Amino acid sequence: MDCAGDSDGLVPPIKWEPHCSKNTKMDKLRQLINEKYSVDLKTYREFHQWSCDNYSEFWEEVFKFTDIIHSQPYSQVVDKEKNIADIPEWFPGCHLNFTENILRYDDDRVAVYATGEGEGLGVSKMSFRQLRESVTRYVTALKKMGIQKGDRVVGYIPNCCEALEAMLAVASIGAVWSSTSPDFGVQGVLDRFTQIRPKVIFSVNAVWYNGKIHNHLDKLSQVVQGLPELEKVVVIPFVPDAIFDLSNIKNGCALKDFLPNLDEVTELKFEQVPFNHPLFIMYSSGTTGAPKCMVHSVGGTLLKHMEEHVIQSDMDRDDIMLYYTTVGWMMWNWLVSVLAVGAAIVLYDGSPLVPKDTVLWDLIDELGITFLGTSAKWLAVMEDRGLKPGKTHKLESLKAILSTGSPLKPQSYDYVYTDIKKDLLLASISGGTDIIACFMGQNWTVPVYRGEVQGPNLGCAIETRDEEGKQVYDEAGELVCTKPFPSMPVFFWNDPDGKKYKKAYFEMFPGVWAHGDHCCINSQTGGIVMLGRSDGVLNPNGVRFGSAEIYNVVESFKEIQDSVCVAQRKKDNSEERVVLFVKMATGSNFSSDLVTRIKSCIRNELSVRYVPTVVLPIDDIPYTINSKKVEAAVRKAMMGEEVLQKGALANPQCLELYHNIKELQNY
Repeated sequence: MDCAGDSDGLVPPIKWEPHCSKNTKMDKLRQLINEKYSVDLKTYREFHQWSCDNYSEFWEEVFKFTDIIHSQPYSQVVDKEKNIADIPEWFPGCHLNFTENILRYDDDRVAVYATGEGEGLGVSKMSFRQLRESVTRYVTALKKMGIQKGDRVVGYIPNCCEALEAMLAVASIGAVWSSTSPDFGVQGVLDRFTQIRPKVIFSVNAVWYNGKIHNHLDKLSQVVQGLPELEKVVVIPFVPDAIFDLSNIKNGCALKDFLPNLDEVTELKFEQVPFNHPLFIMYSSGTTGAPKCMVHSVGGTLLKHMEEHVIQSDMDRDDIMLYYTTVGWMMWNWLVSVLAVGAAIVLYDGSPLVPKDTVLWDLIDELGITFLGTSAKWLAVMEDRGLKPGKTHKLESLKAILSTGSPLKPQSYDYVYTDIKKDLLLASISGGTDIIACFMGQNWTVPVYRGEVQGPNLGCAIETRDEEGKQVYDEAGELVCTKPFPSMPVFFWNDPDGKKYKKAYFEMFPGVWAHGDHCCINSQTGGIVMLGRSDGVLNPNGVRFGSAEIYNVVESFKEIQDSVCVAQRKKDNSEERVVLFVKMATGSNFSSDLVTRIKSCIRNELSVRYVPTVVLPIDDIPYTINSKKVEAAVRKAMMGEEVLQKGALANPQCLELYHNIKELQNY
């Protein structure tokens, strides 16, 4: 099956090409490696292949090129006798501190812009020097209450300066940070935090969202009751006009009472820890079981992020990145690392459509943002609403749009280059919480082809494999990684024998990391078409394909706002059929004519074998809080099974819509 780009051939249209005069940091690193190792790497494909074949040497060169600050040298980079499933240790002997690297600049340049929803809320600014001073106050307070290396500190908190300051303070001590956003329900938070038993939690009194103030203290009180090890609950008056009554919050105190006076602040010291020391605890989505607690290391996280920001993104101190994210999504952790480049970040909290749907475009012009990070869903919303930012805004500073969370539809490439800006890098990037980074994404040295991720990132030995484990090109397969990389989790929390870790990634293909994504690598362009999560793979009559292929066709219909496509197994388990649910756009009606047109379009653009057996209207579709469609939950609901881990869903109530659907009863 040809699944690369457009249906009329393997090479889709080019939407953007590199500027031949641009000498990127990637070019400089390639030239340095050519000289040092007596090789002649000319193209990106050659460079990528070398970086995978020689991954130990490559990551050492990245370590040096990005100037990772460390206090003790490493004895070796990695033991190459161990394969990826052995989870080898990186840079043994090396000691460093994450916060010391993030705060390497101590000057008056702006480090952080912060804004969001709220009446009269403007944009606040904080310099690198001010950020360091503020982090020092948090460190003093945490040390005073006895927080030390290895302790867990958490945030149930919006995307604000206080979240950043608290995290950096925790990391400077060598403690471990974990966070989730206020839109998570109580059970969703407890499903995560009870596993790691934190000593301190940072939270807020209320948040703004969709033009309304939402009290947070009631939810916080319930979370605190479920975390008996908590010694301190620090509450930030995030919405000044909202209720700030801490009488029902056990061990609660206001931020101003937690932080010391300036004359009590001690000198900022960075606790030196091993490269593999825990830094962040991240969580799987929890839609199919209790969330897995993935522990990411200080050195692995930092090094992988520096490669992506410095080399893949070519960032420098003149850049400003806004990534629309919450603190519960790994893109927040990824965004924060931009500070180590000396560039500025924008923290935005609230709806990206309120008070008006141009709010992010307005910020680009106001602040001179150079990198905008968003989701495929948001770009689709912009197009659906008929916004044409290229005509209404200057966007002179904007040089790249990064998109993740779900596959970026081919028509979104057209929209960006037609209605936003012709001369920018549109980078669909993909990786995930599991690696707290990206396997593939932005690259200033290769073209952007319609519908494709540009290619794998350096040092990421990714392939696609069929069900027998054979490497394939130009057809759908499982995304795998065959060689170790630094940002693999060092372990799972509460998994002493590593069984959960091994089962999560190495059960499908022994000795190879299976990422849980379905994709297609184009042999001619080197680009990658993402086809959705593997648990969204459909297999009617033995033909496997990804749900994203259906979405790309169906959601091009103006009458359809959204869709979800799942497999329904026969009661005797003998075969399965494809069921497509469509959520109609406002003012549009579901009809038999629409069903006919949908099936015809799928037949013509994909294959007769892809045509759904059943097409039904639905009022809502479940998403995680991080805007990922949840096919697995729909399948369970259709089968009458209870979806236990609803805390990860933004709209769990909609699952009721999928129970007892009469058209699906007798299959």
